[in-house]
Amino acid sequence: MSGLLLATAYTAVLLYLGRRMTLFRGVPGIGGHGLAALFGLKLLAGAVLFGVYTHVYPDRHTADIFKYFDDSAVMHDALWERPMDFLRMLTGVGNDSPYFTERYYLVMNNWVRQYENNVYNDSHTMIRLNAVLRILSHGHYAVHTAFACAFSMVGLVALHRALAPWAKGMERGLAAVVFLWPSVLFWPSAPLKESLLMLGLGLFLWGALHIGRPRRPVILAAVIGLAVMLLVKFYVLFCLVPGVLAVLLQRWRGGGIGRYALATHLGAVVLVMVSGTLFPGYDVLELFRVKQKDFIGMATGVGSGSLVEMPLLGDGVWGFVRNAPHALYMTFLSPFEAAGRGAVGLAGALENAALLLLPVLALWRRRSWPHMDRSALLFTCSFLLLLALVIGWTVPVVGALVRYRVPLLPFVGLLALLLVDTRRLPTFVARLLRAT
Repeated sequence: MSGLLLATAYTAVLLYLGRRMTLFRGVPGIGGHGLAALFGLKLLAGAVLFGVYTHVYPDRHTADIFKYFDDSAVMHDALWERPMDFLRMLTGVGNDSPYFTERYYLVMNNWVRQYENNVYNDSHTMIRLNAVLRILSHGHYAVHTAFACAFSMVGLVALHRALAPWAKGMERGLAAVVFLWPSVLFWPSAPLKESLLMLGLGLFLWGALHIGRPRRPVILAAVIGLAVMLLVKFYVLFCLVPGVLAVLLQRWRGGGIGRYALATHLGAVVLVMVSGTLFPGYDVLELFRVKQKDFIGMATGVGSGSLVEMPLLGDGVWGFVRNAPHALYMTFLSPFEAAGRGAVGLAGALENAALLLLPVLALWRRRSWPHMDRSALLFTCSFLLLLALVIGWTVPVVGALVRYRVPLLPFVGLLALLLVDTRRLPTFVARLLRAT
């Protein structure tokens, strides 16, 4: 009960702070009461997740929503026993020694990866964040849920604002496809990486797509978003960059976006191919191959019930090109294979059906090509394709894949809005999409 009361108090403070933030003022298509309702919906989703992983799947050691929270207790306890140890672990300065490994990191379950590589372990970010939050929460999980909901809410509002200029006249529909996907409601509403990922994604795009404006909040948003995305699932940032650069180049230099998109994407391909030479130990293609093998090994070791057989990525670029169709199958179709594996699998399959149907129905009632925003369309397709390939190449477990797809879902909805002609829709549907 004390944890619930503390979480309620922090929620009230967060709502008060939100009302004072520039980001939450005049959000297109969403009023103040609407934003409060969406935040409440996220809190409810976080509570449902807690209930599911407490009563339906009670094995705490395998529950993803508790793993960073539980590990953070080890780091937090050091604050009172050995404050300098806490500071070194929090900052990462002077903590790489057998002393820290034996006393702290081996006690945790997620600090040391089963398969280590040269890429930064973003689990460290989540454990550190939860250790700091424990100072405020006194170890009550509900408080961490409230802050996770706040982080992701800030990111989703920023994402909505970033994309709104491309969905003029359909702001209410944009709000629905940004906020109301089940996976977007649930997974970023727990102290998981997805909460910070949505924060970074939204802030970065809001800042980057408005970077020409000399406004301090926009510049600050871009910097914070960039930093957060580099610390959590940085590959999502890399999938964004070619499309963002193409859009910015077109705005600065004028002309059609096609030539800029071709240049930025070719540049990205060349950079990936020479990454091992430029940055020894960070060959991007090799890192993807290692990631896939590690994921398969880990899923096989724990006997994952949603493991899907996938071809191994071969050496060289051709191995990735050859496996691209299967990668797209994994990202967009494999959730149907889990439809008969309990309520969670069925929910994922239903969401996947909506993911496929929205663009198809929009194409059926599409607007004419001259009336489409080609810059927005190309940016959206670029991000969807690149992220879908990365996920499909490396993730063989449907349960994990559904979570990895969270940042992709709002852009599927945006794609549908960019394609559809509201004049060819039933009147009541068109009214639902439009802003008040």
